This record gives sequence, C-alpha cells and structure tokens, in this order.
Amino acid sequence: MSQSILSSSPYTHNNQSVRKVMLQVQIAALPALIAHIYLFGFGIAIQWMLAVATALVVEYVMLKLRGRPVLPFITDMSALITITGLVFCIPPEAPWWVIVTGSAFALIFGKHLYGGLGYNPFNPAMLGYAFLLISFPVQMTQWALPIEYTGEALNLLQSAQVIFTGQIPGLSMDMYTGATPLNEVRNGLSQGLSVQDTLNNSALSSLWGLSSWGWINVAFLLGGVWMIYSGVISWQYPIGFLGSLAAISLLFNQIDPTTYPPVDFVLLTGGTMLAAFFIITDPVTASTTPRGKLIYACGIGILVYVIRNWGAFPDGIAFAILLMNIAVPLIDQYTQPRVFGHNR
Repeated sequence: MSQSILSSSPYTHNNQSVRKVMLQVQIAALPALIAHIYLFGFGIAIQWMLAVATALVVEYVMLKLRGRPVLPFITDMSALITITGLVFCIPPEAPWWVIVTGSAFALIFGKHLYGGLGYNPFNPAMLGYAFLLISFPVQMTQWALPIEYTGEALNLLQSAQVIFTGQIPGLSMDMYTGATPLNEVRNGLSQGLSVQDTLNNSALSSLWGLSSWGWINVAFLLGGVWMIYSGVISWQYPIGFLGSLAAISLLFNQIDPTTYPPVDFVLLTGGTMLAAFFIITDPVTASTTPRGKLIYACGIGILVYVIRNWGAFPDGIAFAILLMNIAVPLIDQYTQPRVFGHNR
C-alpha cells in the first residue's frame, strides 16, 4: 500500500538544470556587456576572455586535486557566472594580472575549498572582488572614462595595450581614466562642494539624460526583468534590495539634499542593478525562504547605503553581500514557512 501511495503522489517536475539556469543568466547579461563595450571600449571583452581562461585552468586543477571528475563539473557553467560577475566589477583597463588573480581567488577560496558548488557560504564573485579591493586599491580605482568624457572609446588594440603593457604609445592615459560618479560625489563632498554642485559640474549625462554608468544599469535592469519573467530568479531579491535602497536614499536626501544624492543617482550608479538581479540572487549563498529573501535583500540595500555614505569604499556592494551571507542561516531558521497540514 505504501508503494502505491508513493507512486501516486503529485510530484512537481522541473526541467531546469544548473547548466540551463547559468546559461539563462549569461544571456541576460549580454545587453549590459554590449552596452559596456560601446560606452567604455573593448577592455571588458579582453578581461572576460582572460577570466574564462583562468577559470578553465583553476576548475581543472581543483577538480583533480579534490579527486572529482572533470566532466561534467567543468561544464556546469557555474564558474562562468562567477567570473562574469567579477569582470563587470573591475576597471575594464585594469592590468591583466588583476582579473587572473581575482578569478583564481574567487573560485579557489570562494567555491572549491568549501566543497564545490552548493556548499560555499559566501558569494564567490564578491569574495574575489573584495579581495581585489583590499589587495590592489590603486589598480581597482583606475577606471576607464566613458565616451561622454573622452569623445571615443578605446578600440580593441588600444585596450589590449593598456591591459598588458600599461600604456598606449603616443597617448596619455590620464585622458582615458578617472573617477566614477560615486567617487566624484565623495571627492566633491570632501572639498566642501554640495552633491548638486558636483553633479552639475560633471559630465554625468550623455544620452537622453543618462550617464554611461546609468545606461549600464538600465541594461542590467532589462536582463533582470527578463529573468524574473522567465522564472530564473525570485522577485523578492530585486524588490527588497532596490526598495530598501530607494527608501533610505529618499529619506536622507529629504533630510539633507546637499550631502546625500537623489534616488535616481543612487539606483543608476555603481553596481546597483548588477547586484540586484545577478549577484544577490545566487541560490547557494542567498536566503531561500519567501520572507527570508526579502529580509536578506533589504539588509543588503541598507548596508550598501551605509557603506557608500559613511564607509571607506565608494560602492559597498561586495561587503554588504558578504556580511548578509553570514546572516543567511539565521534568517532561514526564523522564516521557515508553515508546513501544510501542521500548525505553527
């Protein structure tokens, strides 16, 4: 009788697999990659290829050392998502060894040393990014300027020359590197300028009133909406993160608009949309209960705002995510949904 009951149970079937989900996330990131190449040049494409090569070597070596079969683990595309998230976070013309070091650290210390995919408590991409920020602060702050500053983006050859040699013959790199909008606002405040003065004096609008950084965030937003529609990610993550970040930024902007940026600036600069749809939605390191997802995402949004305004780094997304990764077991423990057929 027990066998007949078990065989007739209404099981839920899901045709998703790790590889399919990872591929969908990679496709969703394509608009941002194309926009990045158009607005900032081909540096990110070279960094991505370096990261892929590093990931293949690291995955092969670590799987061998762990006594695991190379196939199918090396083809599940989880490493590809990790290095893609990392590539979008580093300066596109950073030295070649920066992305190689960061990718290797993310995969070794963020994934394999914990037992591989599904066992890591910390987001590997953000672990690698935090490692790079702390270890190489100079290289991680030399950002390529977008086309509204330079007039034209670096071509493939020029980007390769900068990444592998650190210079372009006949050109000054000071013309092509500078501060990000978040850094500009922070530098302006340190010099006694208000947020409005800093934003008015900088070229932070290029096309239809948005800066290049704004358009990158819009591209991530479009890819993220598609993933929610396709069922790849849960809506609680971006809603909780963006909602809390928007609410706290609106509050402080109303209190003191000369010191705290407006909501649109907060949401469309830095890695806001990348984090909202592609980083905090990691199913391994994020909270998994319905209420827990909202709490986890809201916590990241609040921490990002705190670090951006009062911390040592202009964009605190990596540290906010890693801190909330620590809290995930506790969040999930206290937000377990009621089991059907049982009282709370």
